[in-house]
Amino acid sequence: MKKKSGDTAPSPTLLQRFRSIFFTGLIVVAPVIITIYLIWTIVTFIDSRVVPLVPAIYNPSTYLGQDIPGFGVVIFLLSTAIIGALTKGLLGRQVLRIWENVIGRTPVVRSVYSGLKQIVETVLSQSNANFQNACMIEYPRKGIWAIAFISTPSKGEVLSKTGESEMMSVFLPTTPNPTSGFLLFVPRKDVIILDMSVENAAKLVISAGLVTPPNAAEIAAGKKPVTAPSK
Repeated sequence: MKKKSGDTAPSPTLLQRFRSIFFTGLIVVAPVIITIYLIWTIVTFIDSRVVPLVPAIYNPSTYLGQDIPGFGVVIFLLSTAIIGALTKGLLGRQVLRIWENVIGRTPVVRSVYSGLKQIVETVLSQSNANFQNACMIEYPRKGIWAIAFISTPSKGEVLSKTGESEMMSVFLPTTPNPTSGFLLFVPRKDVIILDMSVENAAKLVISAGLVTPPNAAEIAAGKKPVTAPSK
């Protein structure tokens, strides 16, 4: 029997209401639990490696009778800061230079050390490691658009061989893991720069389009990112 135009939609069942409430709560609880779990795992890992190296006389657990969570993290941060301060001095630079000369003459260790050092310097660099803007490019074909991040303007042989007047180096991330992806060299005229921040664009990629950041007008009005409702 067909419904008349004036008929109201049937009210949701008890199971449907419970399912909706459950997923609403899960959206709130899951990020909190995962964040706490990751922080606790990192703290426990660092404590298990650092605390055994601390002499018992300087370890508070010797006097309190129980371990203090995060004590190893504090020691690690202080030790790293002290090493960084010493390295900036003349004596520290000399010691570091001698150390790198010794490592540089060791065949296998030299390759591992130089590779790790380059990776760490690239990741921790605050001036060159950040993406400039979020953008849209047509990928994998015309008419299909993908979110990407602008790295730098293309220069050198890459630019001269293409015959284009201006090229952009863009990183096209994969979903839901944005740490992997493709490096693409795209003509500047084919790149649409977005107003959204790199962070909001990353949220859009990680959530597979479920979390849509507001546009500039909505941000000015104080609107929050839109999350697709569960069916």
